[in-house]
Amino acid sequence: MVSMRLLTAAAVFVLFAPAGSLSAQADPDRTVAGGGSFPPGWNVRTEPNRQTGQPAPLANVKFTNMGAGGLHTTVGPAAIYWRAQDTVSGNYHIVAKMIQMTNPAHPEAFGIFLGGKHLADSGQTYTYLLVRPIDGMYSIRRRTGYTTRPTAIVEWTASDAVTKSDSTGNASNELSVEVRGGKAKYMINGKEVHTGDAAELNGVVGYRVNHNLDVHLGPLGIHKM
Repeated sequence: MVSMRLLTAAAVFVLFAPAGSLSAQADPDRTVAGGGSFPPGWNVRTEPNRQTGQPAPLANVKFTNMGAGGLHTTVGPAAIYWRAQDTVSGNYHIVAKMIQMTNPAHPEAFGIFLGGKHLADSGQTYTYLLVRPIDGMYSIRRRTGYTTRPTAIVEWTASDAVTKSDSTGNASNELSVEVRGGKAKYMINGKEVHTGDAAELNGVVGYRVNHNLDVHLGPLGIHKM
């Protein structure tokens, strides 16, 4: 009888646990050769390990300068990438073209962030726009605290603005955010997908790439208006 109850409980968990969490359990952060050293001036902060709350190893983040073509990252853990000099306020526009090189094992996303503060410590905050080419979805999220789960400003939403990955896993998407007059307009490939409040968006801007992805990061354009 006990065995039957345990089996039933396990079956209920499998049926109702979020699909993403099950996929992630079956797809741990991969080991990446050649990681751990980064272009001058760039900072990298990995996501915390859920058990320890400590950052995942930087050794599994390969982040390289491609010259005028931008940057490239191949990662195990999810991470953000930024330079202290890329701090903006008031009215501004940021834009970057990002190219997924291969499909991940399950839906994973990448994008740009803005309004970054305390990025290297426990008080980390930022807002980010993500695309998920494997299924053509996007989301806008806000992180307030390094070990705190982000909250959704826009939950995962299907949009024809997102370029889906082709048969090889390749997909190019241009992400941009225009902050003007207290409002932020979020765009994907030139198409507006959301407009919201910009009260928390003064700060550092940069990139975010989720786990087990291989992504080319086009130059981050930052334009004051």
